[in-house]
Amino acid sequence: MLRYLYNLATDQERGFIAGILKIFLFICSLFYGLVIRILLFFSLLKPDRLNCKVISVGNITVGGTGKTTLVEFIARYLAGRGRKLAVLSRGYKRAVGIGDEPLMLRRRLPDVPVIVDANRRRGANRAVSEYGLDTVILDDGFQQWRLKKDLEIVTIDATDPFGNRQMLPRGILREPLSSLKRADIFVLTKTNLNPDTQEIKDFLRSINAKAAVFEAMHNPAGFYKIDKPSLFFGADVFRGRQVTLVCGIGDPDSFENLVDNLGIKVGLSLRFPDHHNYAPYDMDHIARASKNKGIDTIITTEKDAVRLPQPGAGSWELGVFVLGIELKINKNEEEFFSRLDRIYNL
Repeated sequence: MLRYLYNLATDQERGFIAGILKIFLFICSLFYGLVIRILLFFSLLKPDRLNCKVISVGNITVGGTGKTTLVEFIARYLAGRGRKLAVLSRGYKRAVGIGDEPLMLRRRLPDVPVIVDANRRRGANRAVSEYGLDTVILDDGFQQWRLKKDLEIVTIDATDPFGNRQMLPRGILREPLSSLKRADIFVLTKTNLNPDTQEIKDFLRSINAKAAVFEAMHNPAGFYKIDKPSLFFGADVFRGRQVTLVCGIGDPDSFENLVDNLGIKVGLSLRFPDHHNYAPYDMDHIARASKNKGIDTIITTEKDAVRLPQPGAGSWELGVFVLGIELKINKNEEEFFSRLDRIYNL
């Protein structure tokens, strides 16, 4: 059902019934937009100031825009500059204890506290008191309207920046596009999958001319076995090999495109809902479908890896590998870092 609604919102479903449902969803989006505008007005009147620097990384759409990868990128830079920082997350769908994205960040940033709390102010205060921090990074923070931010960074998916430019549930916008006026920085992500970004940049500047615009690529760093993350293989290890792809993320197309661009043959692609909690019968289905096609290798994402059961008997006779992703700011990386440093008056 959720997938069908998403397909309606992204105009992938067509036909008479879909057309009727889209009219209903459009009416719902008008009410949703009205509520959001009212909440925005009152929330932004007097935002709460935390006792540390606050960097927000978020987006204006549903689906994967690469914001968590950017959070990791920023956290590594600031930690390398000697900043005492923590990442704050709401821990969406916490079936794995704290949520897949926070758990992934904890694994990737072992020296950076990752605080999970739906109340970001409470989580930030706890982080400051327990760890003596000078900085918090809000993962998915654009809709945290009640918090005063020192830097508001909005990620924009270069392959599908705003969908049909309609609000939820008719489109994929979480807020009106006019909300982009609040941003200090725009980061266009996945530009390696869509290098022609001039139209997007022109549109962003027409809304918010003061914000800096950067481009970023999500590059495959290589692969590791799901049960042996320290054993890393190069990005070309599966070139020419037929594999099964398994993912439950907001933007499965970008994952498939990255794998395809590595010269890997996708024999089977199994998509699950975003943040899907894998059960043993899911693994049985994946293994059976792969074996029926003569495939002995499964590739999944880092977000999915923390939600998949650990290898054991039966379904896990196949090799399961995780595609590692690294983010790189194109061309003007030093300018991006300088903008981060500026909030500390450096």
